[in-house]
Amino acid sequence: MTINLCFHGLGTCIREREPGEAGYWVADELFLRILDEFGSHPWVRMSFDDGNRSDVAVALPALQERGLHATFFALAGRLDDPASLSASELSQLRTAGMGIGSHGWSHSPWRGMGPEDERRELVEARAVLAEASRGPIDEAALPLGRYDRQLLTRLRRHGYRSVYTSDRFPARPTAWLQARYSVTAGDTLESVRSMVTRPQRFTETRNRVASLAKRVR
Repeated sequence: MTINLCFHGLGTCIREREPGEAGYWVADELFLRILDEFGSHPWVRMSFDDGNRSDVAVALPALQERGLHATFFALAGRLDDPASLSASELSQLRTAGMGIGSHGWSHSPWRGMGPEDERRELVEARAVLAEASRGPIDEAALPLGRYDRQLLTRLRRHGYRSVYTSDRFPARPTAWLQARYSVTAGDTLESVRSMVTRPQRFTETRNRVASLAKRVR
């Protein structure tokens, strides 16, 4: 099984763009310790949501120094935000060998979207991010982690190769639906170690998610 660790911002959140955002920022020191302890584990994968500038200022050099890979899920609607990744920085990440995926346009939940929002979040955002990063976008991370069968059906119809959630349990390495553990400001190296070595909720949720995924194939 694979343990997907998800980060958002690194360092200090200077300005929250939505309530509670600061709680998902992780101190630089803790992030580096996590990389040193778990980055080389073959069953641990790392990803970054929201497209904060700390992705290139902190995460990229740390990953490169250790020869590690990660996937960055950016927001198309924030490419002009000075606190977020720019188009050139997305291209920089891809050139460095990192994966680039879509987190949508506006960081709004995708569950229950109407046709116009679906086009903007699943189609237009993907196209903008592909152009900015100079490469294809075939993976998506669900904003706020919310989903249902209808949303998963839409994502399959739009041809996304992998979809990442915020469910906190292990994932099968080749599964289309990938659960992740978000690392937050309240975590310590010990709590992250527990995620990796003693993942919780697996037995309770494995069958539920497997059943849900099968219904949208």
